[in-house]
Amino acid sequence: MADPETVTAAIANNVRAQRAHRGLTLDALAARSGVSRGMLVQIEQCRTNPSVTTLTRVADALGVTVARLVEVSDTPVVRVVAAADAATLWRSDKGGSARLLLGSDVPAILELWDWTLQPGEYHDGDAHPPGTREMLTVLSGELTLSVYGSSHLLRRDDAVLFSADRPHRYANEGAEALRFVMVVTEPREALDH
Repeated sequence: MADPETVTAAIANNVRAQRAHRGLTLDALAARSGVSRGMLVQIEQCRTNPSVTTLTRVADALGVTVARLVEVSDTPVVRVVAAADAATLWRSDKGGSARLLLGSDVPAILELWDWTLQPGEYHDGDAHPPGTREMLTVLSGELTLSVYGSSHLLRRDDAVLFSADRPHRYANEGAEALRFVMVVTEPREALDH
């Protein structure tokens, strides 16, 4: 598994390279992402380990996946990511976690996640850009998925597809650990019109 310093350095290089590729200034990226110029400077100078929310905002503003920003090496034609190399981007005090296993931004933004939530844990997902969809399947336990005021109970081997361009919540209201895998797909839009 890549150590945190290596991932932080990869984020710094990838954000800087993606911003330069698009000809964006720090101020322009700050305006597009809603992340302060100061935070972007800290990210690009490898002085901070940004939160998932910050990475998501920056990735959305650049038109790439979070996976692209945390990618440690170049992407070959066939890309195999060892389990030990997956990036854990969220971890709770109770043992829950969200691991970004793999991601791509061509031809569409696509991410594969492995989630674990302990009993009583939940995670609130921010609204993604318009057209974003998530699909997931429960591997063990029970998931209470709330989207736009409606809750849905999914048990082992159940699957769901939903519009993720609105706030949503993943919750484990059951008595055993919950594990699910999720795919996020976001339409690729040209940033420069």
